[in-house]
Amino acid sequence: MNKRELAKSVAVQSDVDLKTVVTVLDGFTDVVTAVVSKGEPVAIPGFAKFVKVDRAARMGRNPATGESIRIKASKKARITPVKAFKDAVLAPSTAPKLKKGAYPIDSVAVAAAGKSVAVAPVRASVAKAPAKRAPVRRATAKKAPVAKKAPVRRAPAKKAPVAKKVVRRAPAKKAVKRAR
Repeated sequence: MNKRELAKSVAVQSDVDLKTVVTVLDGFTDVVTAVVSKGEPVAIPGFAKFVKVDRAARMGRNPATGESIRIKASKKARITPVKAFKDAVLAPSTAPKLKKGAYPIDSVAVAAAGKSVAVAPVRASVAKAPAKRAPVRRATAKKAPVAKKAPVRRAPAKKAPVAKKVVRRAPAKKAVKRAR
């Protein structure tokens, strides 16, 4: 599942507009990346823990030559899944249930995500019918005419001459008589 598919699934599951979900996912990755790069861990209960880890300098071995080499100190990013996440992955029956259309992704459900609005109480004395809006017509974009270029004429490709290989055969072995 890539980022776009994740955004569509989250939009259907949480009933939020797709554009809003994409913005939130971008903000999430930006904030987590910035905070972890400064050395602060980010823990999301029930999901994962993001940490910057300092690796000390150490001695290693070149597998090709067997020679001992010095490995420099470095910094790594570590993402550790939390127990609840691991349990849900190992036993799918404990995983959260998704709404219909969240996965596999249903384009109709994605289009409807974020469109459902909480019904406001209507006054009994004044009941207006909602005004009908005319459908918006969009003008189709016309392509500009493309200037035609003269066709490029190429000579047919020449085949390289095939060189014959001379095969040398080993001389025939002499028959050796065995003494019994």
